[in-house]
Amino acid sequence: MRSLLISLFSFVAFAANAQTVMPLYTGLPPGGIAGPDEEITDKENNRALTSVPTLTAYLPSKEKATGTAVLICPGGAYTWVVLQKEGLDIAAYFQQQGIAAFVLKYRLPDDKIMQDKSSGPLQDAQEAMKIIRSRATEWNIDTKRVGIMGFSAGGHLASTVGTHFDRPVLAANAGLNLRPDFMILVYPVISMEKNLTHPGSRQRLLGNQPDELRIKNYSNDRQVTPQTPPTILFHTGDDTVVDVDNSFLFYQALRHQHVPAEMHIYPEGNHGFVLKLPVEVWMQTTLKWMGRMGMLNPGNPLLQGGTGQLY
Repeated sequence: MRSLLISLFSFVAFAANAQTVMPLYTGLPPGGIAGPDEEITDKENNRALTSVPTLTAYLPSKEKATGTAVLICPGGAYTWVVLQKEGLDIAAYFQQQGIAAFVLKYRLPDDKIMQDKSSGPLQDAQEAMKIIRSRATEWNIDTKRVGIMGFSAGGHLASTVGTHFDRPVLAANAGLNLRPDFMILVYPVISMEKNLTHPGSRQRLLGNQPDELRIKNYSNDRQVTPQTPPTILFHTGDDTVVDVDNSFLFYQALRHQHVPAEMHIYPEGNHGFVLKLPVEVWMQTTLKWMGRMGMLNPGNPLLQGGTGQLY
């Protein structure tokens, strides 16, 4: 009886929220280290010490689906996964607009659970891109309209996916299309250079004394090519956590490689500024940009009217 009630509750929750959670791997992730399943959750649904990566899907109905999908990488300085505010809340909004959204609870870099902590999060994000495209027909997704979104350290992860798509972490993914079709980067960590990066994110990902080659490899402004996906960036000039120069450098690199890019820099609001606003306020700017990039159906009502301005 108890198991039946749990099953019924799970079904009702799924129906109400139209979401489902799935593991990225069957069993231990490749390159993972066997150990206890550790996860800490705080009162705001932030996750830490996560050793089982998952993908939470928010799928619109077939009738409402635009065919567009977004993989969301929450931030948290590679110390937490800010699952609710920078993940599930955003995904629910995308879903309402007919856009399939997938929230990645990636493994946080830790020598206890992975052989190479610097590549662990990227491996998970590439695996998620593979899963989304491999099940595109089932989920009413156009495989040429699959983008990625990232906040803060999740912005670093997202921009790593967008600049390292031709360097799969897992040999089994060689030859697959791991390239996002567009990127949405919100107050992102871009550089691992000591005078510019977020120190906590760098230390967690690369360790205390990374060599120059590793710093360059994960400084994504130095990895941009003409094949890097079109990108929109959001940041504030008064960000005291992740310096706005991260976004400036990435925008300049995109522009120099003739990659379509748009940047919105606001004078104040500090780190996490979009989370202080109703999601529909700033997301309208994102949706209109996606439309201009050809990532939404031309007749979509999201593209009609409005200024697309945040303030």
